[in-house]
This record gives sequence, structure tokens and C-alpha cells, in this order.
Amino acid sequence: MGKPVNTRSSAQPAGRPTAGQSVTGPVDKAMEVLSALVAGGAPHRLADLARRTGLAKPTVHRLLRSLADSGFAEPAEGGSYRAGPRLLGLAAAALDGGPELRLARPVLADLRTRTGLCAHYAVRDGAATVCLDVSEPAREYAVGPRPGSRSPLLGSAAGLAVLAASPAAEAEAEIARSEAGQPDPWEPFAEEPGAAVLPVPAGRLRAAVELAARHGYAVEDGFVREDQRAVASVVREGTGRVVGALVLTGLAFTLDDASVDLYGPMVRAAAGSVSAALGERGPRLGLVPGRAFEAGETR
Repeated sequence: MGKPVNTRSSAQPAGRPTAGQSVTGPVDKAMEVLSALVAGGAPHRLADLARRTGLAKPTVHRLLRSLADSGFAEPAEGGSYRAGPRLLGLAAAALDGGPELRLARPVLADLRTRTGLCAHYAVRDGAATVCLDVSEPAREYAVGPRPGSRSPLLGSAAGLAVLAASPAAEAEAEIARSEAGQPDPWEPFAEEPGAAVLPVPAGRLRAAVELAARHGYAVEDGFVREDQRAVASVVREGTGRVVGALVLTGLAFTLDDASVDLYGPMVRAAAGSVSAALGERGPRLGLVPGRAFEAGETR
């Protein structure tokens, strides 16, 4: 059985605090600093960590010294910091401890080999998805996410697939929150390299979730990175609970509509094989295995 991975409420955005959201407790502050510490671009300067967390520089500095004393942070050149060996060890142990990743890894490698695209496994964390493992083809440029990176729930193929497999009211509530912008689920990701500036219109989100529920896989059409597309399908454990999603990501010209029609069912079947190994049996929530797009139907 997989363990629940969502420790935040669905209304709480991931990443640095937004307007109206405060981090008050010492544990909360330490967790925000740790989250910022493992973000891309390490080692991180004190000013960057303070900006990412929304905490004062003296507070961040004090926490970093305590974390470094415990091995969770490590000083680097120029007064910057990176993740420490104890934190890296805990992350490695956590990722190796569940059956989902052990079963997903060979499937990700197979998807990468068969398609030539980046394959990764992601889980939901409140209003975000988190990449846990990546199988990427050898090339000069990176297309997919790196392990530990986060994407907006509504702006990622994994998130759209998870919402499509959830009760309709939950998906609609997430879209309504995005439409209202209170809190803004896109704001924590606005500074990501290549990220789209504007939130995706609610109509496009609803259409993407509806098609994902109908076909058993979601298509993210440049919602966050305008030059990329992605296809995802959910993985379930024995009780039917969604534990994650398999995702294929590529540059937009490598994932045109014809490629999506080919790779979408492939990702759905791959996710189904992992689900079957975890004990899940049969389709749920109206997902129909093997259904192709009908003539004239838009994505």
C-alpha cells in the first residue's frame, strides 16, 4: 500500500508564501527554508532564500546555521548554502521506500526508449505536483523536470490527470480558485525559467480535465512552458486511490496531435500496468481503456 503524499490542503499553494499566507511557527519556517534549499540552481545565496521563503534575512540565516549544525544544510562558496548530506540521505531513503517508484522506474525507462521523450513520475502536493523520478534521453538540452521540482496542479499534465480522476466537484473547485486568484495558484511558479506569464483561462482548464476524464490521459498544451507539451495518466494503488501519474514530456513539435494520439494510449497502458502491479483492478471513474479520439474531436 502506498502512503499518502499530500500533506497540504488543496487550497494551500506550494512554494514560497503568497499574499495573505503567513509562516509563523518555527517548524513551518524551517520547512520553507529546506524547500527553498533544494530548489534548482544550488548553491543559493541568503538573499535568494529569503526572497523564496518570504522570511527576513536574519531569520533565514539563523535557521541555516541550525540546519547546517544538524547536517541538513551545507555552507558553500560566497556565503551561499546547499542541501546537506543528512537531507540528501533522507530524500534518497524516502524515495527508495515505497513500491510505486520501484514499479514505475522500469516503466519510465521503457517509455523513454519507445518514444525518445522524457518520462517522469509525479505526485500531488496540494496545489502543486512534485516530480519524484525522471528517465530522460541523452541529449544536450534538458526537456523534462528534475526530481524534486514542482509544477502548478492546473498547469501540469500530471495535475490535470489527477483532477480528472477526482470527483468533478474537486476539479471544479480548483479551477474556480484559479479563476478567482484567491490565493493565486500560479504565483509561486511565475519565476520558473520559461514559465508562461499568465494563468490558463478556466475554459481551457475545464476542457483539458473533461477530455482527460474521457480518454484516460491528460494533455498539457504549453500551459506553463509554451514550447513544451506533455501527456499523463494516473497510477492507482489497490484501493483505487490515486498515488501518482506517469508523464511524457517533449518539445511541442515532437508532441503534435498525431503523436499525442499515439503516445496517450501508450502512457495510459503503462500507468495501468503499474496500477495492476500495485493491486488495482479494472477501469474507474468512466475511463475507457483503448478509446481513440473520434473524427473531428478537438483536444
